[in-house]
Amino acid sequence: MSRQKSDDEIRQYFLANFVECDDPAKLWIGEIIESGEKNYSNWLKRSQSLFYLFKTEAAVFVHKDNFNQLFEIQGSSHPDILKKYLQNAISIETFIILDMILNFSKKFDKKLLDPVWESVSLRIKKYKSFLNIDKEKYTQTLKEIVL
Repeated sequence: MSRQKSDDEIRQYFLANFVECDDPAKLWIGEIIESGEKNYSNWLKRSQSLFYLFKTEAAVFVHKDNFNQLFEIQGSSHPDILKKYLQNAISIETFIILDMILNFSKKFDKKLLDPVWESVSLRIKKYKSFLNIDKEKYTQTLKEIVL
């Protein structure tokens, strides 16, 4: 691999595979060998078109009428935004960008005490630092979509 890719590409390759894995703590090298290139290719596509991806995904489910409901926690059930992520209706990147804008994960951390959310929360915290976005641009786009 070191002959085919630069050091930066290798870092991105492993990042892509950790992001795609259900439980990065239990990632097996066989999974990386088996589906690593596909994961890396999919991640590169998402990364290179991140703004378009966010705008497209947010436009599908975000509306003025239901915006606040997406983040409401009723009892112990998951909020709609988390359900959309778990159903693969939105990408992890869109989910994290929404959290960077709205900071809802702290509220979820306090109210959701189940292993599903804990796993997603950990993934968000670990991956967030790798997403370098113009927060103002994404915030403005979200406002345009909602209104």
